[in-house]
This record gives sequence, C-alpha cells and structure tokens, in this order.
Amino acid sequence: MAGRKSDFTLPTLDELFSTQEEREEAKLAKIREIPLTEIDDFPDHPYKVRDDEDMQALVESVRERGVITPAMVRQKEDGRYEIVSGHRRKRACELVGLDTLRCEVVDLTRDEAIILMVESNFQRSSILPSEKAFAYKMRLEAMKRQAGRPRKENGSPVDNNFRGMKTAALIGQESGDSQPQIYRYIRLTELVPELLEFVDEGRIKMRPAVELSYLDEDCQRALVDEIDLNEATPSHAQAIRMRKAFEEGKLTPEAIPFIMREEKPNQREKIVFRGDRIRSLIPKNISLTETEEYVCKALEYYNRHLRNRDNRESR
Repeated sequence: MAGRKSDFTLPTLDELFSTQEEREEAKLAKIREIPLTEIDDFPDHPYKVRDDEDMQALVESVRERGVITPAMVRQKEDGRYEIVSGHRRKRACELVGLDTLRCEVVDLTRDEAIILMVESNFQRSSILPSEKAFAYKMRLEAMKRQAGRPRKENGSPVDNNFRGMKTAALIGQESGDSQPQIYRYIRLTELVPELLEFVDEGRIKMRPAVELSYLDEDCQRALVDEIDLNEATPSHAQAIRMRKAFEEGKLTPEAIPFIMREEKPNQREKIVFRGDRIRSLIPKNISLTETEEYVCKALEYYNRHLRNRDNRESR
C-alpha cells in the first residue's frame, strides 16, 4: 500500500558476508568469566532465590560440571555488571565456593532488561503469587514505556514494537494467564507483606486477596492482627464487605474484628437429606418448588404434636 512504511529491515553488509562460524565467534567474544564481587542482583528482582532442594541439585551440578548455560548480564555505567538472568546460578556458585560466574554480556537498556528478565523466568516450574505479582507489574510498566519508542536501527534482543497490542494481552500470550488474571496479580502488590505471605502460603485465595488490596495499610495491618489472634482468614464475602465499608469510609481497625467474627457460609452446620426418602413422604401433587414450605409446615405440626404430648404426660 502506498505510503506505508515497511517493517522489513535489510541486513547490513557485515551480516551478508559473515559466516555462521564468525557469528558464533562474535557471540562467544561476549561470554566471559566475571568475578562474583563485580556482579549485582537486578534491582527489585521479583523472584526469590531459595536454598531449597532444587538449589541443592543445582549446586551439585555446578560442582561437577560448572555453569553450563551462561548467566546473562548487562554492564552498568559504573563498570559493574547487573544480572538479567541467572540469579540462582550465581547463588549456586557462591555455595560451591567459586569466585567467578560464566556470563554472556548483552547490550540492553534497563527496560529491555526488565522485559527479558521477567520473560526468562516464565519457564520456572514453581512461581509464587507474589513473584508473579511484582514480575507482571515490572514488565507491564517497562513495556508501556517501550511501546512508544522507535525501534533501534541495529535491532535488539527485545522487540520494542508492540504494534497496538495491549501490553497485558501480550504478556498473557507468553505466560498463559488471562489479561484479567494478570491485573489481579498486579493488585496483589498493594498488599502489606504479611497478607501477601498468606497468599503465597495458600491461606488467602486470590479473589479475597484482590478485594483486600483496596484497603489502606492501617486496615490491612489490623486485619493481620485479627488473623494472628484467631487463626482465621477472611472469606471472599467478608473481604467484599471490608472493601465496600472502606470505600464508604465506614471501615475502621475496630470494625474489622466484627466482620471477621461473622459466621461464614462454609462454617454453618448443614443438614443433608436423601432426596428419594424425603420425596416418598411428600404427596405427589406437591411440586419441587413447594417442597421446602411443605417440609417446614410438617415439622411445625410435628413439633406441636410433641409439645402437646409432653404437656399431657406432665399432668
């Protein structure tokens, strides 16, 4: 179409006449052993590095074979390096007692590094809700900043051109979470650390956690105290009530215990009847919608019968 700028970029002369071997050598030139003392963690890195069984397995692998896949780092203005991908590998090297980490040095801006850092962790088998929450928030903000910037002439490890696609939808395609679910995760970043830990532990589910994220810090901390005191977490219905009361200016730290002490639907004693047995005692002309009323009246009649009998026997 006339006037439309093509997205196709012609290769440079160097790219046309370089061999695959030369390109591999150029990549290897960026891989080096960097002292651990010169490598900094990524600022506000959302993924926790835990000394668990998986870490122990990685430590044994590094001890036997070294770091097979290089970590990815970017060089900062002060000459030090910042990990983009490989925090667990760095920790494993520390535990083994190595002084250096095998790294690939990449040329990335901070926003490009954020996008790549989050993307590289999507493949992890176990990710906590809190990790997803801060990772999605960091990447969404970085992608929004990148969306309006022109693509670099020489290309980049991260594609900046989103071509109008909503950033949350793009993250959803890569992560497997729906767009609304991504925004729910991001809401979790508004929780105080204690409540967020309850979410990670599974004590508070996603839906009530999202409702609680709209409370201010004072109310959230009052809720934490109430949970610790009674060892009970709020139901979804209770969380909705707290949010509504807060938005109406009626929720105070003193009001939270009253809401928490309300009987939850799943705590009420339930009476279960066998349908076939009950139905056999009800006249056929009573429809299903009239069954409850019929049973209640029958029980009232039977209770009156018992009271009358007790009165006669007491005379």
